[in-house]
Amino acid sequence: MSKIFVKDEASKAIMREAGSRLCFVMEKLAEKIEPGVSTAELDELAEKLILEKDSRPAFKGYGEKFNPFPSTICASINQEIVHGIPSEKRILREGDLFKIDIGLEYQGFFADMARTFPVGKISPKAQDLIEKTEKCFWSGVNRIKEGVRLSEYSKGVEECIKKTPYSIVRDLVGHGIGRALHEDPQVTNYFEPQMPDPILREGMALALEPMINEGTWKTKMSRDGWVFETADGKLSAHYENTILVTKKGVEVLTVKK
Repeated sequence: MSKIFVKDEASKAIMREAGSRLCFVMEKLAEKIEPGVSTAELDELAEKLILEKDSRPAFKGYGEKFNPFPSTICASINQEIVHGIPSEKRILREGDLFKIDIGLEYQGFFADMARTFPVGKISPKAQDLIEKTEKCFWSGVNRIKEGVRLSEYSKGVEECIKKTPYSIVRDLVGHGIGRALHEDPQVTNYFEPQMPDPILREGMALALEPMINEGTWKTKMSRDGWVFETADGKLSAHYENTILVTKKGVEVLTVKK
């Protein structure tokens, strides 16, 4: 494992502002989610709002030079887990489960978050999946504070999901965040004894993001090389926040204060 960066007070202040700005953008996007809206419309709005906040979209252009991510948001629908690409042809429909993953850079620091939204009236099972995914995020986060092992988060999420009929995606993980969108450490949403298990220190920043499937945890990659989908075609939900480790717990940077 490479060095895990501890943020000083000046860095933490910028990250708080980045998180606040990103949270504002997500709130405005949420207001526009309804049947008939194209994912391209939401992507255009997200980019406009981020630029108005003197910030830069974190995802647009990310990745390999031969296949960079083309959009400001990841717009994933139903069985798509993450990295869905917005398009004028991708229209939200009544009953869809819609995920937005979004990041921005502000004054050299990044914030990252994701939410799952109902489109109109959804099934009781889909609503339960949304609620359980958020619940399992907090089950893991509530174990974090200075001096504990990173695996306490992973164990908390895993123990939560075992009480449900759902499964945790194992092919995608959370990550450190700061001056880069993805920093060490990688953070699994399940306990894996072979994974590095550092002791957390005040000022470490993490983007924690359980992705939970209605059926199997297994995934498949779409032809575009970006979109992860559930292997069985069933629903998936995603919930993510950027957090700072404190002496007594966490400071969540991407929730409304």
